[in-house]
Amino acid sequence: MRTNRALRTPGGLSVRLDVRATVVVALILLAALTASVVLIGTGDYPIPARDVLKTLFGDGNAGQEFIVNELRLPRVLVGLLVGASLGLGGALFQAISRNPLGSPDVLGLSQGATAGALTMIVLFSGSAGQVTTGALVGGLVTGFAIYLLAWRRGVHGYRLVLVGIGVSAIVTAINGYLLTRSTLTEASQAVVWMTGSLSGRDWTQVWPLLWLCAVLVPLVLVNGRGLRMMEMGDDVSNALGVRVERVRLLLLVAAVLLTAAATAAAGPVSFVALTAPQLARRLTRSPGPNLLASLCMGATLLVTADWTSQKVFGADQLPVGVVTGVLGGVYLLWLLVTERRAGRI
Repeated sequence: MRTNRALRTPGGLSVRLDVRATVVVALILLAALTASVVLIGTGDYPIPARDVLKTLFGDGNAGQEFIVNELRLPRVLVGLLVGASLGLGGALFQAISRNPLGSPDVLGLSQGATAGALTMIVLFSGSAGQVTTGALVGGLVTGFAIYLLAWRRGVHGYRLVLVGIGVSAIVTAINGYLLTRSTLTEASQAVVWMTGSLSGRDWTQVWPLLWLCAVLVPLVLVNGRGLRMMEMGDDVSNALGVRVERVRLLLLVAAVLLTAAATAAAGPVSFVALTAPQLARRLTRSPGPNLLASLCMGATLLVTADWTSQKVFGADQLPVGVVTGVLGGVYLLWLLVTERRAGRI
């Protein structure tokens, strides 16, 4: 049963609160924070959760402060920010395309970012910073190309998905060609990056992601009402005063930036953008894009997957992208079977 409550602000503005969705978001956020504390304490030098919290609040010894604040906290923060960016970006793509399979993995944005990174690795022997820049540029160029190719008096979901699948196939072929041009050392570096990993992440990856999320997340949430109305169709949305193409373009740019930045920071971590919005929708049982719930779910999924890889296989033995790929693949098969039984595909 759904419980909605209307809250009235002092200025006379009425706000409807979905109690179930609010509770679910709070629980997911708590799970993300709990998993983060456990993950910080996991490694070759295990630290109890109580000591992790004491160290984070400035009450740990010198050794714990170095391990927690300099080595493990940046990695966890990158994981949270990357997961949140992918979860929110995936929710935007699925809402705009009106398709549960409309995610950066399917539309080719992750492959575009990979192409940019491979170009810097193979053709220019770029540094880590240059590879990150190349991935960001590759994702943005791919997103821009998909938008232009899908434009026909506006961008509609069905066309966006089809164009994205086509672009993804082309860019994947380009990535394969770049790998054949690489040396053994460059190929090894490229394969590690293409798997998706949080290993070796430090504060230089945290700050750009943090600033980007600080700008884009409020912008996306402010336009969430318009996005929710757009799910009823463009004609109805226009009649209700929503500037459909303007909102769609703004949110598409935000989704591309979030996805490209996340891929640049951690590599193409697969399936988080696909599964996080779907899990959030099923937990909240709420119509609409569930932007905030998807953001929190993405962060929780990624740090939990990273903890799983470290706990089962040891620190840095299995990249987090492998874990998310396996879990996401299983979820995708289940989603396809469910959609087929429901007669939607």
